[in-house]
Amino acid sequence: MGKVRIGIIGLGNMGTGHAKYLVNNEVKGAELTAICETRPDRLQWAKENLGESVQLFDNLDEFLASDAIDGVLIATPHYDHPDVAIKAFQNGLHVLCEKPAGVYTKQVRQMNESAKASGKVFSMMYNQRTNPLYTKLKDLVSSGELGEIRRTNWIITNWYRSQSYYNSGGWRATWAGEGGGVLINQDPHQLDLWQWTIDMMPKRVRAFCYFGKHRDIEVEDDVTAFVEYENGATGIFVTTTGEAPGTNRFELSGDRGKIVIEDGKLTFWRLRVSEREFNETYQGGFGQPECWKCEIPIEGKEKGHMGITQNWVDAILHGTPLIAPGEEGIKGLMLSNAMLLSTWTDNWVDLPIDEDLFHQHLQAKINQSKVKKDTTYQTLEVKGSH
Repeated sequence: MGKVRIGIIGLGNMGTGHAKYLVNNEVKGAELTAICETRPDRLQWAKENLGESVQLFDNLDEFLASDAIDGVLIATPHYDHPDVAIKAFQNGLHVLCEKPAGVYTKQVRQMNESAKASGKVFSMMYNQRTNPLYTKLKDLVSSGELGEIRRTNWIITNWYRSQSYYNSGGWRATWAGEGGGVLINQDPHQLDLWQWTIDMMPKRVRAFCYFGKHRDIEVEDDVTAFVEYENGATGIFVTTTGEAPGTNRFELSGDRGKIVIEDGKLTFWRLRVSEREFNETYQGGFGQPECWKCEIPIEGKEKGHMGITQNWVDAILHGTPLIAPGEEGIKGLMLSNAMLLSTWTDNWVDLPIDEDLFHQHLQAKINQSKVKKDTTYQTLEVKGSH
């Protein structure tokens, strides 16, 4: 295979962004050859802007069965990601899926099983994994510089959204339209990075989600969650769309110090000896380990969406390891599902969650939603930037 022929499903803001860099040949080894979209105005835009060589489809099955593509980039509404991906795998196609992987883990698990059975290359659009701040953090943790993780705290409250934002689309912030609020719409990158950088998922979660607390919406817009890890570490995740000015601060405490990512900087307060060793040997009463404040140099630039797409294409053509394997999309979603389920049941939730119980609660919310859920990806306007 000389080039990977890519078809995009969904031409909203995100799909349009992907189409632009692909048609401009900014991803080596890739060629945009087809678009699947049901809205006539977006197909007309594609016809006028993407060139005659890009085939246009308004039927998903015909698109997937065509001989025009080797892989698909899915940029449809959340609920449809797994279903569309499964169909693509069944048609022998590689898949790159926009985040989140889906709305509930039971559906995403079926997608992962289909991906494995197909043998095709499956990646998630977790473009923040290309951010050198987080790749450096992952390196420091995995190399043992921070020692054993003891606490994780992420305050991510700079997702401010006004009521007019929610009023701009009838599907926004509804259980039937999006399947959740700040956790599923704004936070998928942080939930992914939270577990990816430390290579550790919590063993249980206790969360408090507030629904329509700051805005006239159905879904959660304010969340505080507490988690426990198998090694005894604990963590806090705080998020909202109703706070200004907001904060984005990720703090990790370990046996050998503390790392903070905030305002685009990574700062490491490094202990000269581990806290454990100091505690075992120090005899002076009051006192603490010697600590050095280190401004860690960050090299490279975030490669963003194009970086993930390039990596996916390289994996198809050359077997390059994936930055964001598609099967890992279930991890961040598991965290958001657990937070909602903990709130709905007013109790601790063990991970992995009871997927059937979560789906029952979600279905009850969908049945009460102000918009009717339709299972076809064409029904809801394809969402753009979140």
